[in-house]
Amino acid sequence: MSKADPVPSADPTDAAFIEPGRLLFAAEWQFVCAAPTIETLPPMQGLEIALAGRSNVGKSSLVNALTGRKALARTSVTPGRTQELIFFRVGPELSLVDMPGYGFAKAPKEKVEAWTHTIRAYLRGRVNLARVFILIDARHSIKPVDEEILDLLDKAAVSYAIVLTKIDQVKPSALPEVIAAVKAKIRRRPAAYPEVYPTSSQTGAGFPELRAAVARLMAERS
Repeated sequence: MSKADPVPSADPTDAAFIEPGRLLFAAEWQFVCAAPTIETLPPMQGLEIALAGRSNVGKSSLVNALTGRKALARTSVTPGRTQELIFFRVGPELSLVDMPGYGFAKAPKEKVEAWTHTIRAYLRGRVNLARVFILIDARHSIKPVDEEILDLLDKAAVSYAIVLTKIDQVKPSALPEVIAAVKAKIRRRPAAYPEVYPTSSQTGAGFPELRAAVARLMAERS
């Protein structure tokens, strides 16, 4: 998929928030902290949007693409590089949280278990968490390890939406079918937002719509 290829529309009601979303993410984003445990989380301020996904699904690349910065979040081809909850903030009203990847990671078993505990505790207890964007590799769709996180979010009544990553590696003609399959898998889940956001950090496809979704969520919560 190239920059010229169209991306299937997500929620059409987000269209009015394209410009507010652009302005929001064009503002000055700052690294706040890296929290390895629940005890080291920063004080709650404004709304938080968390990014979760399997190891090496592209969370750090997505943070950089969202904010238009090449190195706000570190990227790596090594699964499990992000080992803490990484907080970025724009003013007092919004924080992005890059979460440790779940599933396979090149780390000791006890370390992975500690990350998993931190992720679960954060998702259950962060009252200003407005939405979790679950990143799914468009080439592989939702796997059992993703289902575990979706189950946790459903039980905790934490709103989440699916963001497809790496759509540039999927044939444009196949993308609508991929999106439809993901929507079918989340249709009956109580905490799932019904729309799916297809993106590519390589081409920038889908990011205006994803920024708009965040801006709309902020407007609704304010």
